[in-house]
Amino acid sequence: MTEQHSSGQDSTAITVVGLGPMGSALAQTLLDRGRSLTVWNRTAGKADALVAKGAHRAATIAEAVAASPVTITCLNDYATMYQVFDSTDGAFQGRTLVNLTSGTPAEARMTADWAAERDLGYLDGAIMVPPPLVGRPESVLLYAGPREVFDRHRATLALLGDPRHLGTDPGLAVLLNTALLEMMYATLNGFLHGAALVGSANVSASEFAELALGWFMPVVLDPASLAEQAANLDEGAYPGDLGTMQMNLNALEHIVRTSVEQGVHSDQPRLMKELAEHAIAQGHGTENYFAMFEIFKRGRGPMPGGGR
Repeated sequence: MTEQHSSGQDSTAITVVGLGPMGSALAQTLLDRGRSLTVWNRTAGKADALVAKGAHRAATIAEAVAASPVTITCLNDYATMYQVFDSTDGAFQGRTLVNLTSGTPAEARMTADWAAERDLGYLDGAIMVPPPLVGRPESVLLYAGPREVFDRHRATLALLGDPRHLGTDPGLAVLLNTALLEMMYATLNGFLHGAALVGSANVSASEFAELALGWFMPVVLDPASLAEQAANLDEGAYPGDLGTMQMNLNALEHIVRTSVEQGVHSDQPRLMKELAEHAIAQGHGTENYFAMFEIFKRGRGPMPGGGR
């Protein structure tokens, strides 16, 4: 199919830079929604499938940026973003960059300053779903930066999912993304370590999952219950009526000892045990386990036994 060029004057035009799995999903979704799409990737061949469906392949990054009022980019990291865009200063003037590249809050804030120096509207964002779910109404995408920039392009952003504006601090989207990813990995590691523990006695992962996911998670880690506890975190209230940090330390010690006995990797439960010991040393022994929040808030410090 002949490549079609998107005019930079077209208010429905949009550019996508970076055509890895996520960038390609973003671009395909915009094409499916009828947007006039320009694409650019350092490896030009990655655009072939999109071009065959009607996207315009820009010859240069400057052409890609100039083609649309808004450019969405999804690259490996912020350093790559600078390498790609540093030669496009003139093309960017008066336009908007929506950066969905992973990184840290400090990197996002530095990039917002970089954008401001170039008269470039800037939103930093995070995609909270895997590529196949991009474009679904229930799929959440986080954005941070000037509210007026978000509002100006909200209709376009809504094509990709449910756009949530978190505030004007450009570091907020990547910060919440990181926090949610940490929660995901910690939960997955707990499940995987538990499956390894029971597997040491020839209990199948399927059998373990039936109990862990069918009963334990919904009852013990009920989202509604955690939401209620969030208010206590904000107030610093951790009543130990139904269980104390000291009681939880006993349980964590059992997990470490059992892991060692069964020949299962014990570093993860050992770290949790050391954290509980640290919390008790800091005066939280008679409070409930949610007092661990106070330890996490204070940053890294010495733990019992010389741990860090």
